[in-house]
Amino acid sequence: MSTNGTTIPLPAYLDLPPHLSAQKYFFVCTLTVLSWDTLVLSPRSYKLGRTKTWPALKALYYFLQFWVVSDFVVTGVMFFSTSVTQDPDCRRFWPYEPICTAILLFAASAVHVIRISAIYSHVDRVRSAMFALLFVQAIVSSVCCGFYRSVHLRDGQGCIAGPLDNQSWVGIYWLFPTILYGTSFALAVSRSIKSLEARPLSPWRLMLRDNLNLYGTIFFVNLINVLFYFIMTPTGSDDPIKTIVTSMAAVLTATMTMRIVLGVRGPLENGGTFSSTGSGSGSGVTGTISGTTVGVARGRGAPTYTLDNMHTQSKTGAAARGVGKSEGSWDADKSSVDAPTDAKGVLPIMGENDSVGDERVPPRVGVQIMVDKQIEYDNMPPRK
Repeated sequence: MSTNGTTIPLPAYLDLPPHLSAQKYFFVCTLTVLSWDTLVLSPRSYKLGRTKTWPALKALYYFLQFWVVSDFVVTGVMFFSTSVTQDPDCRRFWPYEPICTAILLFAASAVHVIRISAIYSHVDRVRSAMFALLFVQAIVSSVCCGFYRSVHLRDGQGCIAGPLDNQSWVGIYWLFPTILYGTSFALAVSRSIKSLEARPLSPWRLMLRDNLNLYGTIFFVNLINVLFYFIMTPTGSDDPIKTIVTSMAAVLTATMTMRIVLGVRGPLENGGTFSSTGSGSGSGVTGTISGTTVGVARGRGAPTYTLDNMHTQSKTGAAARGVGKSEGSWDADKSSVDAPTDAKGVLPIMGENDSVGDERVPPRVGVQIMVDKQIEYDNMPPRK
């Protein structure tokens, strides 16, 4: 800056190179996203906290919520501070950011491993593959933390941790989490597409139902970050261009993973259930009850049952309506519903080709029914 022909040098915190200036603006955007998500998710976090049990997904949810805020508040203070010096302040501070981010990524990846294993009913090959990726990620991230150093900025420009001598190979710190999130995204999409055979949905509704947009966002933002590490060429040792997207990748990974936990329908024990079946194990069989969709979870080779023409014309039909209501409760060892006291009868569940005297029908068959839609016949006009 010049005044009356006299050049006045700018202070270091204003005299920023282009890439450093861009990173500071991008970090402001990151803190804005984090603040907004923390505010928006607060009511749902409070509601989740009121549940009595503490499964792994719930514990990881609150850990991510606390850890991402504590990580980026401290990092932001050091990043924007105009009073810190490169030696000794930044030299002492630099391990904080890569170590805290590695812990953050590990917790988010653990959520993906638990959730993907659950929607695949804890199949050994899927669970083993996901846990193997998580183990490799933990080892690689721990080793790579030792190859980060404080970027050589001027005093007053803040503290930023970056790869030692801007070496591209240190990007494997982010590569293995990206591989895990890509695998998680591919498996989630594959499971959702397979569910269309039993219950067709539009692509938009399928994406929202199974949170595919969240899995995709996490994968693509981490992929962009990896590309910056391996492709972008810095202009010198003080150029932080490789880490420009790092802050946004970490925050979006944490907040989108938290939304995946909140998107689980039903209890969170054992990773929750898959939304299209409502059950984590067994095979789904679909039938209809006069417009009411019912999912019946049976063992392998179980016949398909269809229940039709249930109406309030008989006492049996009145008792059958208790299947979709809260008055009755299931007995795991019986093929009927414990009807309320005012019920006059219980409708047996029969196969299409079976009869009462058929020995092929076991006397005590355990079934599980999920009612997706209920129709109150008492509120409908009588048929003519």
